[in-house]
Amino acid sequence: MTITPDPLSPILEAPDKVPCVVAQLGQSLDGRIATVTGESRWINRDAALKHLHRLRAAVDAVVVGIGTVIADDPLLTVRRVPLRENRGQPARVVIDPSGRLPSEAKILTDDGAACIAICATGRTPAASCQILHFARTESGLCPHAIVKTLFNRGYKRLLIEGGASTVSRFIDAGAIDRLHVLVAPMIIGSGKTGLDLEPIEKLDRCLRPPSTVHVLADGDVLFDCDLAAARADLRDGPQTR
Repeated sequence: MTITPDPLSPILEAPDKVPCVVAQLGQSLDGRIATVTGESRWINRDAALKHLHRLRAAVDAVVVGIGTVIADDPLLTVRRVPLRENRGQPARVVIDPSGRLPSEAKILTDDGAACIAICATGRTPAASCQILHFARTESGLCPHAIVKTLFNRGYKRLLIEGGASTVSRFIDAGAIDRLHVLVAPMIIGSGKTGLDLEPIEKLDRCLRPPSTVHVLADGDVLFDCDLAAARADLRDGPQTR
């Protein structure tokens, strides 16, 4: 592992000709994102939350699953850090296959930022926002199709903010370029785990992303993982020793 001055540099410096997709996940030392009762505040502390807002400020759109909207009702705006020069709030995108987006959800706040619901064909929420329809496959809505469509609409840098199942589905699909894992020095011992990926049988098929590590001001640790490079390594074949 190497240490770099700013984990946002690979995102801000990414070329505009192709999408740049970063996902973030906050968890405990033992990989939990919530207790058995679903309590998740505050596993990560203030510096990690500030980093999340820096991520939001660096992208064109923030993407979450409908489960996150229903459970947490997030606003998904940049508040803890200044907006970047000549940039407004990122668009808010909810992946809502069955059209469950509540009309009172905070992401629908009329503050000038676009709000987009991504639904399966034939499903439309009652909420007033932009609707994009996608064909539903056996595994759900295609992450690559979502990324491509948003890119073609001008949303070139995307943050997949949650929840864990949405982040996992995008990783399994190979649609994430970088993964930011924020680890709090806390042991929960039980409860919901972070990533839940498709099973593999051999360790040589694991993703082993080149990673940089950043110890945040209040003790949480950020792992910035280059998943695009890890996928390229797998395509080149298993490593031998």
